Amino acid sequence: MHAAAWAAVVAALVLPHSAGFAQPEDAVRVNATRFPEEVRKLPASVSVITAGDIAQSAARTLPELLSSQAGITMKDFFGNNASSTGIDLRGFGVTGPQNTLILVDGRRLSDIDLSSAQWASIPLASVERIEILRGSGAVLYGEGASSGVINIVTRSPLGRGLGLEAFGRAASYDTAEGQLLASYANDGFGVNASAYGYGSDGYRANNRNEQNNATFNLRWALGATTLDVRAGSDNQDLRLPGARRVQPSIGLNEYATDRRGAQTPLDYSSRDGKRAGLTLARRLGEAELAIGYDWRDKDQRAYFDQNGFPRYQADTLELRSLTPRLRIPFATGGWRHRLTLGADWNEWSYDSQRSNLPENASQPINRVRASQDTQGYYFQDLIEVTPALQLVAGWRSERVKYTASDTLDATAPGYFFQTAATQAQATQKQDAWELGLRYALGPAVSLFARAGKSFRFVNVDEIYENDAFFAAQFQILNPQHAITHEAGAELRGHAGSVRAALFRIDVQDEIHLDPFSTGVGNTNLPPSRRQGIELEGSWQAAKDLRVTAGYAYTDARFLEGVLPGGPFAIGTDMPIAGKTVPLVPRHKFNAAFVWELGAATRLSGALTSLSSQFMDNDEPNTLGVKIPAYSLLDLKLSRDFGWGRLALTLNNLLDADYYTYAVRSAFIADRYAVYPLPGRTFGVSAEVKLP
Repeated sequence: MHAAAWAAVVAALVLPHSAGFAQPEDAVRVNATRFPEEVRKLPASVSVITAGDIAQSAARTLPELLSSQAGITMKDFFGNNASSTGIDLRGFGVTGPQNTLILVDGRRLSDIDLSSAQWASIPLASVERIEILRGSGAVLYGEGASSGVINIVTRSPLGRGLGLEAFGRAASYDTAEGQLLASYANDGFGVNASAYGYGSDGYRANNRNEQNNATFNLRWALGATTLDVRAGSDNQDLRLPGARRVQPSIGLNEYATDRRGAQTPLDYSSRDGKRAGLTLARRLGEAELAIGYDWRDKDQRAYFDQNGFPRYQADTLELRSLTPRLRIPFATGGWRHRLTLGADWNEWSYDSQRSNLPENASQPINRVRASQDTQGYYFQDLIEVTPALQLVAGWRSERVKYTASDTLDATAPGYFFQTAATQAQATQKQDAWELGLRYALGPAVSLFARAGKSFRFVNVDEIYENDAFFAAQFQILNPQHAITHEAGAELRGHAGSVRAALFRIDVQDEIHLDPFSTGVGNTNLPPSRRQGIELEGSWQAAKDLRVTAGYAYTDARFLEGVLPGGPFAIGTDMPIAGKTVPLVPRHKFNAAFVWELGAATRLSGALTSLSSQFMDNDEPNTLGVKIPAYSLLDLKLSRDFGWGRLALTLNNLLDADYYTYAVRSAFIADRYAVYPLPGRTFGVSAEVKLP
């Protein structure tokens, strides 16, 4: 279906009903702007998923919930509680997680390695709302926000009295999930704590996933001063089934013959994380000062058998972060300003011990250590020129310093002609800026436009590679930078809302894997462009029926360039100018409904449909096979009681055979590997609330 036809579908659902819209009484506020701001005053395309939306959704994980929004896709390897799942906003493909900044309560969840966000450490039952700022965030948060920012806001400890909540779910593939949340609050003090557990055999063989999390949050208000204290831990043990291989020239098709099988029955990974932090906030007259300190530690281990050539890797990653910021309201003439000034100081340390077997980890063959220290300084001014016209202007300067070393022990068990990389040091600097405006044509209609520059630094997993002779080396690549332009319109009111946005992102020095060129590893790719349209609408069709829909058309292409390839690759001098970026569907359509069947019974459903997309590693677009288009339908039936809620959920109701990630072989022309996802699944859940 062409883009115009898809757009017509969405328009038919939402636009004819917009004539009766009126300005909402209560303005929605978001915290992803460092200090709370009203959505309708921001010159950006912003979506907010509320607690009510979460309760009504059939989504089981945060990535599933996010993928119901226009312009957001997910790359899921296993379909088991979002383990190894990445989020992509506005068509960056496999590097989407490195270009979409994930925050929890305004603090980074994204790390400086290539591991996916630990989504299960934030169960849906703990989330108050999710704020999605498309194309915005580089000034306020720095690197890694080229496509936008997603801020997950957890439930506040403030409230009244004593409360206890319990959630439990049983589902297909021997899945069991549970959470306890206890809270106490009075006028100036609030505390909550939670414990979460998950276990599932998973759809695939060798894909058992066990997850445990705990959180603690405290808020203490003393007049004009507020103190927030938070702590948490998460633990995961995950079995890794690998891919299903397909190679037509030799009649190999494991996806067709044994889609649930395991290519790697001995592989596994584990992950233990701890975090703590505090924020001190104080009002100084009309100004607001906030100082945040955060510490995070992650310990990851993974074993890969590799057909009898095993590799074991134990990594630790530690972050210490200090983030002071100040908001100063003032006026110049008739213009009212809300100026935010801030700094971000982040110190990352990375230690990777690499050996052949877990029992030899105490004497690793290679030990790679790296540090990445960043200092960022920024300002952003939100200006009310008139009640109808809002402007934003901002600037950020950020510096990163790398140090990296590699120690080789030739006496270690499993040593086989490995080498050590030469020590490396580098300092890089980048700037970000933004200019935007929002103009209200009337009480219900607004226009917005913005432009900005964003950037991304190379991370620790991307700098350690091999040269053309397979010797280890550090490659500290040039920073990636992008210029974004977008414009849009919004129509809001009691009956619903409609939002449309056009965007273009021009990317230079994109940091990406070059799978074909021997001794290159990650590299800076030639220029590329992402452009498209996003449409979202909601409509209260009747007193008991609400309908939402969304559509995104995304055209992601390389503008020029050739991949050199090499003697072991599928080719040499492969042109990519005009080729489509892999793992980016051209069309994505969402639709959902919530139907109140009675005073306490609700039926909700969601449809997600994506067009085909090129596989990872197929930058030349020459494989001849793509990830097929697919559609997923989910339903949820729930009933409220005085003590809580019962729900029945059906995911992938139509039992579609599908996958969201596949990768082309760099060495065999017609071979590729796919990661099948579950068919139809059933789940039953219960929520109990006391009092």
